[in-house]
Amino acid sequence: MTVKYHFLKPVFIAACSAVLLLGKALAQDNNLFNIKNYGAVGDGKTDDANAIQKAIDACNANGGGRVVVPAGKTYLCSPFYLKSFVELYVESNATLLANPNEAVYTKSAFRENKGEGTIWIGGENLVNVTIAGNGTIDGNGTSFMGAEIEDSYILKPFSIVDPRPHVLTIIGGNNIRIKDLTFRNSAYWTVHLVGCDDVAISNLTLLNSLKVRNSDGIDLDHCKNIRITNCYIESGDDCICLKNRREFEEFGACENITVSNCTMTSRSCAVKIGSENMDSIRHVVFNNCIIKNSNRAIGIQNRDEGTVTDIIFSNFTIDSHLFSDVWWGKSEAIYVTAYRRAKINHKDANWRFPKGATVGKVGRVSNIFFNNIKGRSENGVYVSAESTDKIAGIYFDNVDLQINKTTAIPGGVYDRRPANVEGIVKAPTSGFYFDTAESIFINNCSVTWGAQKPSYFAYVLESNGVTKLGIKHLVGNAAIPTLKPFKIVK
Repeated sequence: MTVKYHFLKPVFIAACSAVLLLGKALAQDNNLFNIKNYGAVGDGKTDDANAIQKAIDACNANGGGRVVVPAGKTYLCSPFYLKSFVELYVESNATLLANPNEAVYTKSAFRENKGEGTIWIGGENLVNVTIAGNGTIDGNGTSFMGAEIEDSYILKPFSIVDPRPHVLTIIGGNNIRIKDLTFRNSAYWTVHLVGCDDVAISNLTLLNSLKVRNSDGIDLDHCKNIRITNCYIESGDDCICLKNRREFEEFGACENITVSNCTMTSRSCAVKIGSENMDSIRHVVFNNCIIKNSNRAIGIQNRDEGTVTDIIFSNFTIDSHLFSDVWWGKSEAIYVTAYRRAKINHKDANWRFPKGATVGKVGRVSNIFFNNIKGRSENGVYVSAESTDKIAGIYFDNVDLQINKTTAIPGGVYDRRPANVEGIVKAPTSGFYFDTAESIFINNCSVTWGAQKPSYFAYVLESNGVTKLGIKHLVGNAAIPTLKPFKIVK
């Protein structure tokens, strides 16, 4: 009997292992929710939103798991909403495609402000949500546009609700992960996170039409503790933007943000802080990024009463040039401004102002650091404010600029839109142009000029009304030999 048991023991162990593996596999299957099992067709014509929503609801009711968008098909869908503990996994060669029917988009992306787009993929008060996979989420953006013209698409008129859908809107999320996907063709903002905490965005390819206005890449709105890494972004409007919209003021400051190893192209501003900022944007680091073929490269555009402080930009290469006036920016390589916004805005019915106010205020921009920036542009660095107390503590260290005329679009201007003063300002193009600020410091920087030098190319540095201007090792000659390198007016 002892001998028989000795021979049966390995068989018994193997059988037990098989049972355990089978149980584990069944448990895994119980956490997978394939949208085709809930009625999704995937022919690119049938609206599969109801099937997707059923799969998400079932996954959430089960305590969590993975909702699978299977490979090889295109799933047309109207709006649907994510829930906590759900991973939406879009498999390789699978596409979620926004329904082009404007009538299905009814939920405003900005609550009672209905004039700035709607929600396609949404979610509120979410915990532990992942959106991942090697597939594609396609906003079908050009379906919502008017006629295509040379530099953009004409925007369709609307009465109350602008039906253009934002691709992804998460409000009040915690522990959110967005990774590995391709987002494309947004009709409005692409990834909009509001009041989210602990978010990691990684390895995204985001490809919007460079002719679609308002097609931002990633917008962080009142968000905290965010990491964005290894993304490639092309967008008509801002690629990565930090802000504090008034519609979501209960979520507080936008803070503790890191962005690294990203490549960006924009017809507006590749990296922007503002312009909507009714709270505080602080403790932010951008590092190891490439900006190519863009209009404005790095921009801080404060237009509301909120403050911007303790921001670091380091290790950037920049390539920018002029585009038409449809797009804000005048090829400024680095842009720091603080102006109250204009009293009248074209579509937001004064949602930008505090409730009951018709005139706004602008907060202070301070402790901003630019380190190891290498740029080629048609314009230089622009720092400007409505009064000297609004910008203070701006540091440039190892910022090297080459300025060259590369387009036929007229230059010799700076762009202060949207502001309560003149928006487009004529001024000579200088490597560094400072206008009304305090405590600006330059160390180990240089300005060179390309072969194409129009008559408005001027100084290495021009400064007007700046207190506490410190210059150490700023190298370069004026573009015109008869000019001195520096023009400084107290």
